[in-house]
Amino acid sequence: MLLTVDDWIHFAESGNQQRIRDLEGQLYQGWIMEITDKALLISTGEGERGVDHWLSFHNIDQTALWYFDSQQREWTQYQCQHD
Repeated sequence: MLLTVDDWIHFAESGNQQRIRDLEGQLYQGWIMEITDKALLISTGEGERGVDHWLSFHNIDQTALWYFDSQQREWTQYQCQHD
């Protein structure tokens, strides 16, 4: 099941940073900057040297979504709220 746009927004707001793996195994770590009905924009890297990546929801491994929980100070796997 694909996550809804609301699920993606919740994921983006869940932590300080996000980790996303695509279906080819590429890992992206950074900040979700924009969400549309078909894709999201994640900015990886640091400061002015950041690189923006548009990722289609259909090309994201939705079992490999993590966010950095700043209260726990650890990476936490995202669990969809309506599962």
